[in-house]
Formats: sequence, structure tokens, C-alpha cells
Amino acid sequence: QLTLAESGGGLVQAGGSLRLVCGVSGYTVDYRAVAWFRQIPEREREGVASMVDTDESTYYAPFVRGRFTMSRDLDKSTIYLQMNNLQPEDTATYYCATTHLLAGVPNWADFGNFGRGTQVTVSA
Repeated sequence: QLTLAESGGGLVQAGGSLRLVCGVSGYTVDYRAVAWFRQIPEREREGVASMVDTDESTYYAPFVRGRFTMSRDLDKSTIYLQMNNLQPEDTATYYCATTHLLAGVPNWADFGNFGRGTQVTVSA
């Protein structure tokens, strides 16, 4: 069972940047794909970006494409989400998650094992 821990959130003005970090730990760091999600209170959690383990293909939700970039360290245990040009509508708690299920493009519904999240607040 992997343990995920997010950090790097904070308060930033519109147009600013943050880099979120997800630490993945366990006896063996092994997953088919890893992803970032976000959730606003009283709304469902939504997928933001995902990365396939084997070839590091990345996929982005339309609302962040061109502004956010997902990457990871060579040992696969630290995952990053670089967020640029942040807007107030990006305010949410951000989570990372992994999955051992993969058939083509990662399916948001297959991800589980979420961390506790890190809060991102963007002021106008």
C-alpha cells in the first residue's frame, strides 16, 4: 500500500504560480499511473492531470491545459504539478493519487489511494 503526501499549496494572487509536490512512499513504489485531482467544497473531485508510469505520457483536463505541467523525479517517488497563471477558479484542495489499473489513457475513475491534500487559494 502506497502512502501519498501533498505539499506546496498556499495563497497566491491571480496570475501567480505554485508548484505542488506529492511524495509517494511504500515498501515498493509501484503504480501504473499517477494523477492530480482537485476538489472544491460541495463539489465532486475532478481530475487535473495524469501521467503513465511506463512512458511518462501526460494528460491534462481542458481547463488547465497550457497552464499546468506535471512531472516527476527519476525514482518515481516525487510527483510535481507546476501551476502557472493561476486564477481564482483554481482555488481548491489538490490531491495526488495512484492506480494499478490502466488500459490506454488513464481513467479518472480508476484512481484511488488519495493523500490528505494541500490547499491552493488564488485571490483576484
